[in-house]
Amino acid sequence: MASDVAAGPPRPLWDLPTRIVHWSLVVLLLVSWLSAGENMQIHRWSGYAIVGLLVFRLWWGVAGGSTARFTHFLKGPGATLAYMRTLGARRPSDGPGHNPLGAWSVLAMLAVMLVQVGLGLFASDLDGLESGPLSHLVSFDASRVAAELHETVFRVLQALVALHIAAIVFYWAWKRQNLVGAMITGKRPFQGEALHPAALWRLLVGLALAVLVAWAIAKGLRF
Repeated sequence: MASDVAAGPPRPLWDLPTRIVHWSLVVLLLVSWLSAGENMQIHRWSGYAIVGLLVFRLWWGVAGGSTARFTHFLKGPGATLAYMRTLGARRPSDGPGHNPLGAWSVLAMLAVMLVQVGLGLFASDLDGLESGPLSHLVSFDASRVAAELHETVFRVLQALVALHIAAIVFYWAWKRQNLVGAMITGKRPFQGEALHPAALWRLLVGLALAVLVAWAIAKGLRF
């Protein structure tokens, strides 16, 4: 039976910023879900934190460690379809980073999260008492539409997360690949080139961008 062991000893795969963003999003999405309609102050602050994380992840996808970059793991339709035809095969780790199908699922989740949090920034409740920080930039009717879409898009996000978890279970049970462990330790046995970390200045720029954007949105773009 194929397993991670066949690919050799664990090697560096995910850098620390990528792992922190991943698990922080897991926690904050749960917080946002549970606080919606219950504690809107926590819901808002959770949303601002998610905005910052998404800004950082987009920057890190361009300037981060090698395996975190979009150009490293996003493949075209041909490569994705070819991978899907071999999806049921039990074999060693496919290589460093995401496989072609998993890469597009990650991009889809990031895109839906951006839409989800973006709608929340403009949303308003029926009484106009609980409003997003940018709701003053649109009409009340538009803010109500944003609120309704905010709820709808969250259902889409839930479905994508469920598929993501199902894929993790499939890889663990069938392919004997521990994807969760790799996202915790940053290491996994695989074939191919190992992680090339990004320079410290790239991390600092990403952190500055994330904090600046989240702060500006929390202020309602009022300076």
